[in-house]
Amino acid sequence: MDKTYNPASIEPHWYATWERNGHFRPAGVGNPYCIMIPPPNVTGTLHMGHAFQDTLMDILVRYHRMRGDNTLWQPGTDHAGIATQMVVERQLNAEGTDRHALGRAAFVEKIWEWKAHSGGTIQNQMRRLGTSVDWSRERFTMDEGLSAAVREVFVRLHDEGLIYRGQRLVNWDPVLQTAVSDLEVESSEEQGSIWKLRYPLADGDEVLVVATTRPETMLGDTAVAVNPEDERYRHLVGRHVKLPLVGREIPIVADEYVDPAFGTGCLKITPAHDFNDYEVGQRHGCTPINIFTEEARVNDNAPAAYQGLDRYEARERIVADFEAAGLLEGIEPHKLMVPRCDRTGVVVEPYLTHQWFVDLTREVQEDGRPGGWAEITRPAIQAVRQGDIRFVPDNWTKTYYNWLEDIQDWCISRQLWWGHRIPAWYDGQGGVYVGHDEADVRRRNGLDETTALTQDEDVLDTWFSSALWPFSTLGWPEETPELATFYPTSVLVTGFDIIFFWVARMIMMGLKFRGDVPFREVYIHGLVRDSEGAKMSKSKGNVLDPIDIVDGIDLESLVAKRTTGLMQPQRAPAIEKQTRRAFPEGIAAHGTDALRFTFASLATTGRDVVFDMGRVDGYRNFCNKLWNAARYVLMNTEGEDCGSGDGGIELGTAERWIISRLQRTERAVAEAIEGYRMDQAAQAIYEFTWDEYCDWYLELSKPTLQGDADPARARGTRQTLVRVLEALLRLAHPIMPFITEEIWQRVAPLAGVDGDTVMTRPFPVAEAGREDPAAEAEIEWMQRFILGIRRIRGEMDIAPGKPLPVLLQNAADLDRQRLQRHRAELDFLARLESVTVLEAGEEAPESALALVDELEVRVPMAGLIDKAAELARLDKERRRLADDLARTEGKLANEAFVSRAPADVVQRERDKLAEGRSALERIDGQMARIERL
Repeated sequence: MDKTYNPASIEPHWYATWERNGHFRPAGVGNPYCIMIPPPNVTGTLHMGHAFQDTLMDILVRYHRMRGDNTLWQPGTDHAGIATQMVVERQLNAEGTDRHALGRAAFVEKIWEWKAHSGGTIQNQMRRLGTSVDWSRERFTMDEGLSAAVREVFVRLHDEGLIYRGQRLVNWDPVLQTAVSDLEVESSEEQGSIWKLRYPLADGDEVLVVATTRPETMLGDTAVAVNPEDERYRHLVGRHVKLPLVGREIPIVADEYVDPAFGTGCLKITPAHDFNDYEVGQRHGCTPINIFTEEARVNDNAPAAYQGLDRYEARERIVADFEAAGLLEGIEPHKLMVPRCDRTGVVVEPYLTHQWFVDLTREVQEDGRPGGWAEITRPAIQAVRQGDIRFVPDNWTKTYYNWLEDIQDWCISRQLWWGHRIPAWYDGQGGVYVGHDEADVRRRNGLDETTALTQDEDVLDTWFSSALWPFSTLGWPEETPELATFYPTSVLVTGFDIIFFWVARMIMMGLKFRGDVPFREVYIHGLVRDSEGAKMSKSKGNVLDPIDIVDGIDLESLVAKRTTGLMQPQRAPAIEKQTRRAFPEGIAAHGTDALRFTFASLATTGRDVVFDMGRVDGYRNFCNKLWNAARYVLMNTEGEDCGSGDGGIELGTAERWIISRLQRTERAVAEAIEGYRMDQAAQAIYEFTWDEYCDWYLELSKPTLQGDADPARARGTRQTLVRVLEALLRLAHPIMPFITEEIWQRVAPLAGVDGDTVMTRPFPVAEAGREDPAAEAEIEWMQRFILGIRRIRGEMDIAPGKPLPVLLQNAADLDRQRLQRHRAELDFLARLESVTVLEAGEEAPESALALVDELEVRVPMAGLIDKAAELARLDKERRRLADDLARTEGKLANEAFVSRAPADVVQRERDKLAEGRSALERIDGQMARIERL
């Protein structure tokens, strides 16, 4: 093995080897185990959330593969309608043209060309992270098979009356000119205003003052609403106001939605441009009036003076006209939540338009057939309620129920060119026909070629095809062997932010079209945030590319990467400053295994995963530790007798101990992975590797291997070194695939293990019969003895290599026996000059003390230290501690500090005070002992 661990030299080699040899494909034997990868956008690059999620899935997949399960990890990408169309449109704009100049067919062809040349980025990055997906089965949501599945589902749902076309309010992006899903809308608090407008009553001189945050929408008002319990306005309910600037008379209605304390307690109702107003308008029979075009300009339904104005230009003109007419009561500053499209940054407009919907709310259709609630929504709720699907952690079950029980019909149409085009055709008389293609439509409806048909221009919401992912990727609507084997899948691994958008819809569609749930468990992980707990986003400049952590990146390249292509270029200087402060030396190369181990260690049950580069540094050191341990083992076992021949084997206490500890670790890791606690699995592997195998067992092996030990004992030690290391490599492989494979290839033959790769060897299974409590008790005694001596060395500032005389007081018979059994190890690891057991009543000289239960381990101080120098050193340390203590006491004596500082800050100071006093007492005790020498 190379002297230095260099991940860049081993990782590409092993991934290519695994993929070339087909190790990622299902074995064809064993219990089926299947995970569907949440398909990343084909436009995308790997971000930290992908890397975290992929690591968790790969741990599960590698674990189950090693357990002998018939394991499939199904990969694929999503066509990502809006994101992909925007990427190609920007390219066209840079060339001085646009999609409209190209036409639909040429534009879609352009996107396919772009995908062919640039669409594989994320797959290559996934390979860098070691993801063991079955690439031979990779799917794309726009490939022919998945497209056929999409059309089949649309046609069937439409035939059953569960898909319909209707006019509803949607989130509308005026730049993209399409409906967008709630997931593509980010609301944040912004500074705005409340405008108070006077609406004169139609039948008198009174006025009502309405409060609004969007005065431009008053052109589409159809009512004014007040709370029925508000005595100020109760007498006006049923009367009408005359809408200023428009002249239309609109009613005053009573509705409990109105908050009497907001603004004036009178709300203008604009059903076509506000979701809540739409509901109020429905309750009171108000016909919505749409006043905007698709570009969010005022349309012909408004007075001529405002037609053609942008919505914000119209706002200024309308407010000015109200003021000129003496109808502006006032303007007040007001903070409000503003919804913006996460793709364009533009404010989303509630917009009344004709769209296609999946019925999810009706119990029964008008013709008596079951409605969407009965056919789709209720079964999805019941599947979780009756335990067919389990959420991990369980608290997300409540979120799932809340969303589904308050569900609205699903808007599935988008006004884009890229995506699954809606399989609906129109004739010239307003007829609508749905089928798999135009020929199918004509056949189903008896239409000959004389009837001209035009296909719907819209495409389906990306989430529609994603909802079919668990069964469409396995070949549905064909009944394939893969579908029979792997559906339902085993577990879905995903973030909580798409429980409704994706998880619930997969459950709905799986139950509807397969008659069974799409997965048995849903493992919900947290969202990756930066070290300050902030959400990672390019606009904040805190995004990390996982490949940069793997390979490293210099500071200037990192700054350029974070400040290029910003939607808000003015943020670039602040982002550059923050980057230079956080990464003054750039990012060092850490390798994939260190990053994966970091992700595993962070996979708790919380909502947030706070990522800190310091942890990756620590786990890079852990990889080095494992590498160096393997080098020690190989140097002491290669070419030596490791017990595979006819020679006898003797296992000492240390061997029995490490084998016993391995059993407990194997059980802990398996239980943690089965319970989706990758953090606990990582912790168990880390503690066994570093604290027990490396720090203790390798050291305990040295007296045997470097001395004149019995040959059987030496064989037992060498055998244990390689066999425990081989088992440890299998245990750690799901989390750290590359380094474990590299080392395993060298260690496995020495341990008598065959096989091409560690990834297909059995995952270690704990054997209760190999646990050895007696050996564990022996080694624990020895560890406490040695650590006590080491603590004394540290406190007395005695050189680590200086042999020490030791006195034992109050030694029981068992202590004497253990001393005799382990004298060689104690002398070697504690650097002992001599050990003297004091008999009862025999007084010990002035000495430093360590306790091992009742046994007193003493190191006489006389002659070991320079009394004057040590007292001077301790006095200097004492003065420093006393000064710190005085400052802390002064702070806590200051009543202003205690009463005004945050509670956690005050508590930290109190803890600091207690620790300082304790340290001072220890220094005083040490000085007193030295004075007595």
